[in-house]
Formats: sequence, structure tokens, C-alpha cells
Amino acid sequence: MAFRRAKLVPAETPEFAPLAPDERAPGSNETSEVLDLLPVPAVVVEMRDGKFHFAALNRAFRLAGLGIVAADSALVRLLGTRIRNFLESSETQSEIAWQFGDEVDCRYFRVMFARRAASRAQMRCLVTLVDQTSELRTEYSLRREMATDSLTGLPNRAGFSDELENAIGPDNRANYAVLVINLDRFSRVNACMGGLAGDELLISVARRLKGALRGRDVLARMGGDEFGVMLVLDDGPNDAFHVAKRVQAALANPFRLSDFEIRVECAIGIAMGADNDGDPEDLIRNAQFAVKRAKKSGRTEVYHTRAFDIAREQFGIETELRRAIENGQMTLSFQPICDLASGKIVAFEALSRWTTEDGVQLSPNDFIPVAEESGLIVPLGRWAMEEAARTLAKWDAAAGLVGSVKVAVNLSAIQLQRDQIPAMVSSALDRHGICGSRLTLELTESAIVTDPDRIAQTMRALKELGTTLAMDDFGTGYSNLAYLQKLPIDLLKIDRSFVTGMLADRDKIAIVRAILSLAQALGMQTTAEGIETNELAQTLAALGCTYGQGFLYARPLEADLAFQLLAERNA
Repeated sequence: MAFRRAKLVPAETPEFAPLAPDERAPGSNETSEVLDLLPVPAVVVEMRDGKFHFAALNRAFRLAGLGIVAADSALVRLLGTRIRNFLESSETQSEIAWQFGDEVDCRYFRVMFARRAASRAQMRCLVTLVDQTSELRTEYSLRREMATDSLTGLPNRAGFSDELENAIGPDNRANYAVLVINLDRFSRVNACMGGLAGDELLISVARRLKGALRGRDVLARMGGDEFGVMLVLDDGPNDAFHVAKRVQAALANPFRLSDFEIRVECAIGIAMGADNDGDPEDLIRNAQFAVKRAKKSGRTEVYHTRAFDIAREQFGIETELRRAIENGQMTLSFQPICDLASGKIVAFEALSRWTTEDGVQLSPNDFIPVAEESGLIVPLGRWAMEEAARTLAKWDAAAGLVGSVKVAVNLSAIQLQRDQIPAMVSSALDRHGICGSRLTLELTESAIVTDPDRIAQTMRALKELGTTLAMDDFGTGYSNLAYLQKLPIDLLKIDRSFVTGMLADRDKIAIVRAILSLAQALGMQTTAEGIETNELAQTLAALGCTYGQGFLYARPLEADLAFQLLAERNA
């Protein structure tokens, strides 16, 4: 229940005076005796000749400290206009909230005006006051407790939202910005040192952040390891960047916990009020969105509408992609991989293709990153493996014999981390009666670097199935060359960025020659991607490259067209 301080009644408020004994209406003593039976302050107010008079009042009213003399009567000074309006109206009862006193010792009343219909002409009414101070103070304390973080004493998410609502309006939103600060590695502190150490760290961080801010800035703990700041922009957007730098500087020195020194880094996202046309709460969401980008970029990020539109578009892609995988709307295309010496097709790379329900063909560059971020790469990868094995079985049945051509399937780094790859591959092979030697599994350098020991174990299990293992896009990542010696890799794929335009670039020729020499020394075969001319194919063959892939041989084809090309080329 909200109370607002009543406005002072203007000076022309009718003068109030208590009635003299001979002026009181008959029965007024009896009325006072009846009023004394009421447990709340009550007074009968009468208006004569434009002046207020107390016709009767009870003991509770005298003890309420509201005054009975005209000059001191708070009831008349603050409620005189309300009483007059009620007396001059046709109402028989009315009720208002009234706040009385200073901020420190403020009192809250529910004031009720009442009269009998027959007494309207007498301009007299009963005024009763129900003291709700204790109840409302308790309510206020509960609200304050609900809006405060119990650990740091700062406003929590709800309290921060209230601060924004109270401060920011349509006319001044350009003067404000919201920073969201997310601590890095905080979960590791909790896991390694316990919850008490984590709480101690949060309290210390809150103190440092408070010290880095200006007096008019509002700091809040949004939850977990996330803090929010409401900034007043005196000098425009630059103020927000200055505060962000001060926050980073404040967290630069290590925190001492027990016998350890913990360095805390953070990601900071900023949302400018000028860029927000919605509710102040939207500023928090926008800043949180910017924080996610800051975690990836490693620098302070500012919310931009375009970035949000891209994210919303990706959410739409995620929804449609999930439906497409579940409903079998994905397809595989097959691009031939040829022996550079003979020109015959030795394998096909299976490439996922997706045409949306609206007939839009999306590039894998558009939906594969979304699939990896959302976790859909696992069902998508399982489908691709199943479809590749099914296609091989179909080709063998059409040829009337067991073929020797292979199909290469890409394994995502996310899929390698989250899925049981050997069991999944084995199941697909058994289901379609295909031996493992017909599959080439392509892994990227990034997949190997993430967890070398676990990936090595997975690769050895795949080798036991008879599959060929290839490192895709070799030379574009950051792998340790020692991996090539320790891991059971059979083939290196030279990235197209080194192959395209190689004949006119000495540096690219040197890089390709080095990769080919390394592969030869380790007993590995090689495939060059992006071959588009015969001259390039001949040069790569002369350098010792084993296989080639590119538009010179064919673009990615549907399964039936790929089989037809295989039959024609290898006849």
C-alpha cells in the first residue's frame, strides 16, 4: 500500500476553532461519551460560516498528538480541504490514506469520513483515523529486505530494477547507462575453496567495485557472480567507458583468501539509455546480452541493436533447425575426392545441407555455428553419420557388390566432447552392414587441442573399428606438432586457404611443400582442398600430394548424382 505525503492546505483554509460549551449542539456530551467507546481517534467536525468546529472528540483523538487548537491542528492544516470537499459533496462516506509527520517519525493513517444522509444539511461528519504506522513500517522493512542482497547489503536484481524505474523516464533516459559486470572463474573458487571463500570473495569484490564508482552511481548484485551499475552520464557515453576502466583497474590486484592470492578478471557489458526505447528493465537485459559478447571478445562491449537482431535471428534458426532434424528435413551432399595420380574417385566428403520450410537454402556457415552453440550438433552429427552409412549401403546394393569408395564425415569438437562417438559410429556401421574401412572421420585441430588425452582415447577406439582418421583444415589452428606423432592420424587435409592462388604465391607454395614433407615423414597421406584448375592439380601431384578435392572435379552433389559420377569416372 503506497502512501504519499499530503500537500499542505493553502493559507485560505477556513479557520478552525473548538466550540464553546454554550455553542455545542444538544447531546454533544453524549456524543463524546459514545466516541470514547471507539478504540481509534475520532472527532465530529462541523462547518459553520466557513469555519470548522469540533462538535465532539474522544480521548483517543486527544492522545493521538494531532492537536485541538486551530493553529496547531494538523488535522485541519493537512486535511481541511478534504473535509470541506466531503461536507460539500453528496457522499455519505469516503476514505483516504494520510501521512503525517517528518520522515524519521512519520505516521500513517487510514482516514474515514462518514455521516448520515439526513445530516447533510448540517455540514457535519465523523472523522476517524486508523493508525497503520506499525503495519506499514513492517511492510516497508520486508520490501527493503526483499530488494537487498543479504550477503553484500547491495540492492539485488529486484531492488536494482526499482532503482532504474524510479530514476529513468522517457525524458531523461539519455542521461543514464547500465553496466553489467560478470566475474570470470568464480565457479572455480567455489568448487576448490568452498562456499564460504566464495562469499568472502564476493564481499571483497563488492567493496572494490563500490570504491571504483562515483557517489551517484548505484551498485547492485544481480545474482551469483554478476553485478550491475546504474550510471549517470554527465559527459555522454564516454563516462560509461571511463567507469568500466576504473572497474577493471579495481579488480587488477589479486584478492587474498586464506593462503591463496586470487586474481579476478571480469567481462563488462554496457547498455546506453539513449539506445533503449523500452522499459528501464530492458537496459539490464541489453547489458547482459553485451556481457555475453564481452566474454567471447575479451573486451568491454556495448549493446547494439544489430547484434541483438543477429542473436534473435540465430534463435529462429535454432528453432527451425531442431524441427528440421526431428522431421528428417536435412540432406547430405557429396563432393568427390580424387586420386591426383590416376584421377579416379576414392572418396566423397559428406556435407550437410538444409533447405528451410520457406524454401531458403542455408549455408553450413550459417547453421553449423548455431548447432554447436545450442548443442544441436550432437543430433545433427548422429544423423549425418547414419545417413552416410545408409548411402554407402545403398550404393553397394545398386552396384551389386561391396564397393571400395569411402565417405568422409566431419566430427565437431562439441560433438566429440558431448557424445559417445565410438559407440555411435559402431552402431551406424552395424545397422547398415558397412565395415569401418569405408569411413573417414575428419577432426579439426581445435577438437584435438581442447582435451588431448580424452580425444586420443576416442581416436584409438575409432581406429579399432577400422576407420580412417583425418585432420581437417591442417595449418589453420594451434595444434602441437607432437600430436601428429602421438595420435593415430592417417591423413592431413591441407586447407583451401593455402591451396587457392598457390601458383602465384611463393609463401603458399612453401607452406604446402612443408606440410607435404611433414606428412611424408610421418607416413601420412594428404588431401588438398580447393583445387579448381588442372595446372594446380598437376603441381600438387608433382609435390607429392596424394588426393585432391575441389570444383575441378565436381561441386557437392546429391547422393544419386554422386553415384552416377562415381560409375562414370571409375569405369
